[in-house]
Amino acid sequence: MISVKGLTKRFGTNTVLDAIDLEIEAGERVAVIGPSGTGKSTLLRSLNFLEKPDEGLITVGPVRVDAKTASADEQRAIRRQTSFVFQNYALFANKTARDNIAEGLITVRGWDKAKAHARADEILSTIGLTEKADSYPASLSGGQQQRVGIGRAMAADAELMLIDEPTSALDPEWIDEVLQLLKRVADARQTMLIVTHEMQFARDISDRVLFMDGGRIVEQGPPEVMFTKPKDPRTAAFLRKVL
Repeated sequence: MISVKGLTKRFGTNTVLDAIDLEIEAGERVAVIGPSGTGKSTLLRSLNFLEKPDEGLITVGPVRVDAKTASADEQRAIRRQTSFVFQNYALFANKTARDNIAEGLITVRGWDKAKAHARADEILSTIGLTEKADSYPASLSGGQQQRVGIGRAMAADAELMLIDEPTSALDPEWIDEVLQLLKRVADARQTMLIVTHEMQFARDISDRVLFMDGGRIVEQGPPEVMFTKPKDPRTAAFLRKVL
């Protein structure tokens, strides 16, 4: 169970997240859509303290923290309950695909190298990149790099997977393979919060869709309702532009 109460993030005088309340059930897949610059990525980054929120209570699984007073140990505890798929892959350029997947298991979970590499090899098989285990990011296509990024998140076996615009940095020919992999992960009932501009993907993968605007959740509901009968005029206007 994930619970967020009053999550607020400001950059100077600009309030990017305005007292967000959100609950996500275990195994639920939630897609976040909305205009650029409305706080969608900041929401994800604030949930695991890549950006430190100014206010709010965050509960992920057994860990609950108050953003205003969260200690470094509490922030690390939240991060251990989450995994992150970045829009720009965020792979270590000096590490192989296997090492990139194993890194968090070694540094965060405290696994020994052999065990972490064995798990990384299992993940590489699952994502169809066994033959690329010893390859460095520079020799991988964008789609392959993002699949390694997803594999790294899968290896963490976290309570919540945070996925930030997973196809935005990809050339068109690599988008489908990444989306298909994420659908396979979702089918295993991994709890997900996904920021995406791919509306068909949001419709296909999610149990619930959130529309954000102005740092707030304006409307939410099942995809079949959100994409056909949105209630708020801001949601309707946005969908008319992108569909």
